[in-house]
Amino acid sequence: MQWRVFLTLRASRGIIGCIGGFVLGIAGFVYQTVFKNPLASPDIIGVSSGASAGAAFGILFLSGTMSVTISAFAGAICCVILVLILSSLTYERDGKSIVLAGIAVHSLAQTALVCLKLTADPEKQLASIEYWIMGSLNDISIYSIGSNVILCAVCLLIMFLLYRQIIMLSLDDAEGKMLGVNVNQIRMLVLLIATLATSSVISMTGLISFISLLAPHGARMLLKNNRLSTMLLSGLIGGCLLTFGDILARSVCSTELPVSIFTSIIGAPFLIYLCIRRKPVK
Repeated sequence: MQWRVFLTLRASRGIIGCIGGFVLGIAGFVYQTVFKNPLASPDIIGVSSGASAGAAFGILFLSGTMSVTISAFAGAICCVILVLILSSLTYERDGKSIVLAGIAVHSLAQTALVCLKLTADPEKQLASIEYWIMGSLNDISIYSIGSNVILCAVCLLIMFLLYRQIIMLSLDDAEGKMLGVNVNQIRMLVLLIATLATSSVISMTGLISFISLLAPHGARMLLKNNRLSTMLLSGLIGGCLLTFGDILARSVCSTELPVSIFTSIIGAPFLIYLCIRRKPVK
């Protein structure tokens, strides 16, 4: 029985803590590089809001943890595809147009989430929606993570293979084109791959705050550069943060707490530090 509990519950949580945090760290590095914004995260193009609306829909109208996971994944992907379509219709197909489209789609998804909450049963369904939004690894089991882990591995491999193009997206669009990079197509592809990986993690764990923001900055502070090693270290820091946060969530109280509480305790002061520091990390 002890071995079955370890294999079915504990091992799967450890796997998702490491892989999920690694994916969020890498995705944060990609978002910050592509958007040339040190505060960029998956929220910027509607990933989190779309996943929240999708999860709420699954909790209200579907049954089972797997259905909620699939619904959250579908909501995140639909929002991001809508963002990319809207940005492609603008005259200037650059990072700013994607951010503006993301803000608009984020607002629409939040409106849909509020409407779904209004129709939820206050005693059962509404509490489930709020708990999912706070983020937790409690519902993860070895039987429900296989396809998500495979998708994360494929997306990670593609992002590492596209590392050179990702770094070139941090330059001005004109400079990137002079270096032979199709800036618009590569930007769309990279963002879609990073979002697929992030959505796969969020659909299992709920919303995990600050890891995508903290991990890349921590890696840059340690290595003082923006190379492939920094991208890899961003993933390792993200995996450590999520795993350590999950251990605390299960240990500090008699009942399990949301992981985002502990990532936010670390992340909020760090965000304040980023806002007030004078010398940027290169």
